[in-house]
Amino acid sequence: MNIALFGGTFDPIHSGHLQAARAATRRFRLDRVLFIPAGSPPHKRRVRLTPYVHRYAMVALACAGEPKFVPSLLESPRPDGRLHYSVGTARAVSKSLRPDDRLFFLLGLDAFLDVPQWKSPERLAALAEFIVVSRPGFRIEQVLAAMPAHFVNGGRRRGAIIRERLHVLDGVNVPASSTGIRQALAQGRSVTGLIPRLVEEYILKAEFYKPKTRRGSYA
Repeated sequence: MNIALFGGTFDPIHSGHLQAARAATRRFRLDRVLFIPAGSPPHKRRVRLTPYVHRYAMVALACAGEPKFVPSLLESPRPDGRLHYSVGTARAVSKSLRPDDRLFFLLGLDAFLDVPQWKSPERLAALAEFIVVSRPGFRIEQVLAAMPAHFVNGGRRRGAIIRERLHVLDGVNVPASSTGIRQALAQGRSVTGLIPRLVEEYILKAEFYKPKTRRGSYA
């Protein structure tokens, strides 16, 4: 089987996420794409996120009707507050794979450029092949050139691992971002078409992303 891990805050999940996953599924013949909402992202500890249970619910709704898309609880909040790291998630999934299975890690270009700052990035690269959703016209050579030299050239073996296990996925260009969608909803503007219909209904019923009227709550 070919399995891809697709993590993120998904606050909220939007059409760009789904189009990227569909494109990756077609090109790399993926059998499963695990959508993994981050419980407490290490790089966003000071960012206020919509409660995990709601972000997971939105991901589950977005995956409805997509047989190969699976909402995952792999990075749900831990009772002791310990953080999840991508390398640990990939390691956990890899333990259940067969020798001929392939594990991919699907992420956007901006996130990939931050990978050298993640925990054990070389180990992550050894566990999973990267599928980088690129900007239009951005080639793999440019992706490598944008990475820190010590990461892609830090020794022949490590550099070879990064290059051999890096795939650039282009042709996905959706003018949607979670930040932009939250801002639009806060201003009362329509986001129809930018997020799945069931997710939009969920957001509107729960009244997420509206201007705060009192501390600690949403109007």
